Amino acid sequence: MSDLPELDPIIHGKLRLALMSLLATTEQAEFKWLRERTSSTDGNLGAQLQKLEEAGYVNVEKKFVLRKPVTEYRITEGGRAALTGYIQALKTLLGAAMEL
Repeated sequence: MSDLPELDPIIHGKLRLALMSLLATTEQAEFKWLRERTSSTDGNLGAQLQKLEEAGYVNVEKKFVLRKPVTEYRITEGGRAALTGYIQALKTLLGAAMEL
């Protein structure tokens, strides 16, 4: 079993994986949109996005639109590469499980 790849612990969390998957399919996403798509609380969503930002997987931009604060997130190239690597590792693990 030592030949099996490790899953990226930053992406492996259920909500973080959902966020990375959502961000991979769009140019950018507002906090509100991500909250609605994941049915997450503001606090949990903010904490998970911060972990992704600290890992360099997402960029955050805060701005005002019609005097209201808007926070937008984008997946970085490093984040896209990490997600691709995670998916490949998962496929390898699942393939090994299917051989049991």
